[in-house]
Amino acid sequence: MSIARNQGTLTRSIAAHAALLTWTVIALFPVFVIVINSVKSRRVIFADPLALPTAETFDLVGYQTVLAQGDFLLYFTNSMIVTMASLFFVLLFGAMAAFALSEYRFRGNLLMGLYLALGIMIPIRLGTVAILQMMVATGLVNTRTALVLVYTAQGLPLAIFILSEFMRNVSSDLKNAGRIDGLSEYTIFFRLVLPLVRPAMATVAVFTLIPIWNDLWFPLILAPGESVKTITLGSQVFIGQFVTNWNAVLAALSLAIVPVLVLYLIFSRHLIRGITAGAVK
Repeated sequence: MSIARNQGTLTRSIAAHAALLTWTVIALFPVFVIVINSVKSRRVIFADPLALPTAETFDLVGYQTVLAQGDFLLYFTNSMIVTMASLFFVLLFGAMAAFALSEYRFRGNLLMGLYLALGIMIPIRLGTVAILQMMVATGLVNTRTALVLVYTAQGLPLAIFILSEFMRNVSSDLKNAGRIDGLSEYTIFFRLVLPLVRPAMATVAVFTLIPIWNDLWFPLILAPGESVKTITLGSQVFIGQFVTNWNAVLAALSLAIVPVLVLYLIFSRHLIRGITAGAVK
């Protein structure tokens, strides 16, 4: 009986990993197309976009244009600061709220959880006008702070929803043992609970980072100034009303993809564990 159960668990685990690998390949195909076209001449991009670059078609004019015309380093730095700061606050506040909802029972616990998760169903872009008015009133227009605040609010609902489910599975005996030893609630949270939910944290981090890094809407509305432009908004300088420098656009997008891929490679092990956790129970 136990052998059959183990075989079933192994089969589900293999199926989950195979499905994840398949969707990863599908998701990375557009990235592959962008990268190979970023090092080809403009004529070949339109003639055969799926062809690999050769000695005759290889051309770095797009990267040369990006580094010469656009302040790419500044745009990249702005995106890194905004994304990392937003990610830090989303994970910190999301994990703290999830811990409180999963650990402490009080009247209105369920309603509070539903209220905090409401942002998953209501797009934050519906409040763009109100958000812009708020930022103007507080003097935060054309600042990275405005973007960090918006992205933190945008990412918290999903973070709380995912992390609260994982934290409910953390052993109560472990936390009670910490309380018996005199540990504070903050120590229990940071030293006992967070290390056990690292796969969930990595999952939330990856799914939160991608929309922030690729977002064009809020940088265009809240921070269009040259000194605070993000890399996605900065890439639009090569897109004109009548003429688009596709070599430069593809080169800028290829460079912008690098941080997301690096983060995915760093957190891939924890990400897979977080996604497949329910499949191997």
